[in-house]
Amino acid sequence: MPYFTTQDGCKIFYRSHGIDTSYPVVIFLNGTTQTTLYWGAHAPAFSKQFGLLFYDARTQGQSEFGDEPISLKLHVADLKELCAHLGIDKAHLLGLSHGARLALALTNDSPEMVDRLVLCSLGAKTNDRSRAAVQSWIKILQLSGLEAMAWAALPTVFGSNFLRHHHKAMAMIVAAVAKRNNKKALIEQLQAILNYPAPDRMSNDFSRPTLILSGSEDALVSPEDAGLLADFCNARHEKLTGIGHSIPAEAPRVFEKLVLDFLTEKPGGEK
Repeated sequence: MPYFTTQDGCKIFYRSHGIDTSYPVVIFLNGTTQTTLYWGAHAPAFSKQFGLLFYDARTQGQSEFGDEPISLKLHVADLKELCAHLGIDKAHLLGLSHGARLALALTNDSPEMVDRLVLCSLGAKTNDRSRAAVQSWIKILQLSGLEAMAWAALPTVFGSNFLRHHHKAMAMIVAAVAKRNNKKALIEQLQAILNYPAPDRMSNDFSRPTLILSGSEDALVSPEDAGLLADFCNARHEKLTGIGHSIPAEAPRVFEKLVLDFLTEKPGGEK
């Protein structure tokens, strides 16, 4: 399996497809409890036109979490090192939730590395509801463990339509979350998130084309807050009706079309 070792000795797991000078690269950035497997169903649609990079950030999946205190700055440094290791000078960034926060932070830190930016399920501010949700997940992990935390998170991370149509799959989803995460690492990551700067506290000198996707039923990020982020980033905002926080899983075909149309759009809006 492909691993990259950071300067501080942390092993980062990644998967890549078709990365060479012939195609632009899309880097997929996971949500907090997700791994590279989350994006597997979308790989065929994107691989026709792009090189692809998927990786587990430290604390996620098959990556280690190392000895350094977890922070957004550390995640940015890891991604920059991984890109340098693979010879990626510039890429499109596609991030979900925590991955969107990381994409925004990398763009703020090193805008020359970013071509286009897609941010899913992220708002301009750190709101009280999302902070309380993260705090409750930490407490459930400490008291009861991964499976209990995953069950508690379901109505927060999925919209009602998805929950209604996939109720028979909930136990499988919970089992996958419990299997792919490490309790100690996830607690450290969630505690770090509570100290992240709000997105609108970063530089607002954005010149990268940006698409923001939000769900009308997202319990963590309101469409209004996503709209504020769009204003902050001079971005286009698409609100998906009846969709919750996990946009790529809940509306896969709509997600793929919106993102592919955006990434292949020429300056001026032409295809």
